[in-house]
Amino acid sequence: MSTDLYIGADDEKVVVSPRPVRARTGRARARRTGTLVQAVPRPPAVRPREVRLARTARLALGLILATAALSATGLTWWLPAAVSAALVVWFWRGQARAAQPAVFATPRDPESRVLWTEPERRAFGRALAASHRVRRTWPALGGMIDPALADRSLTRALDELATLLARRQELRRVRAGLEATRDADIPADSPARIAADLQRERADELWRETGAAADAILRAVEAAARAGESFIREQRVAATARHAERALARVGGAPAAASGPELADRTAAVIAAYRDLAA
Repeated sequence: MSTDLYIGADDEKVVVSPRPVRARTGRARARRTGTLVQAVPRPPAVRPREVRLARTARLALGLILATAALSATGLTWWLPAAVSAALVVWFWRGQARAAQPAVFATPRDPESRVLWTEPERRAFGRALAASHRVRRTWPALGGMIDPALADRSLTRALDELATLLARRQELRRVRAGLEATRDADIPADSPARIAADLQRERADELWRETGAAADAILRAVEAAARAGESFIREQRVAATARHAERALARVGGAPAAASGPELADRTAAVIAAYRDLAA
């Protein structure tokens, strides 16, 4: 079973799916980083309709001449003509599609999650950006972490976050509907009001639970990014200090003392951050 996670974000939604994300209009390119595959929208092609018509006309003219040449050799004319017509239609539709903004198709399978609401899209975008920061630190962390294990943990965290945010998106809608019943002109002891109040309390409880769980995942991803980046910065500063120490020893004529800043605490912080992420 594939562990890849596919993500596509356009101006109206974020799609998170265990299957490749397809573009409904426009074009997108896939960018793979380990088990994470992100569909990135391509900018619309800036070609006026007149330019597209001229390009299609040149292609059609060339195909007509090729069809005529094949017919002159005794071949059946209708087969190359049909192929030529199909090529012209395909070329024209491809140009028209490239000129449109990229919009991803909405998956229908239950495993996919689509985030429409702005707060949930913003939270997932923040986690996705932090995950890219985490991945950029791996080459410098050396043997401190297992990149394959860290990759799976990071992808799983994004997958779980998308599920939580999709639940919160639905809870947001339910809570808005229940909130509208507060001002209903019905008796306070009405069974309908009592039932609505009970469901409102349950929705509020689920809202708090999913919020806490989503915040925990987001904090874990961002903590891993900060720990790795801080470790790398300290490594660079330590390397600069060692280089300066050797240079000063040469200038001063005294042998350089064997020293070097110990980064044990920072190493432990990095490892702890990745343990939290995996958990």
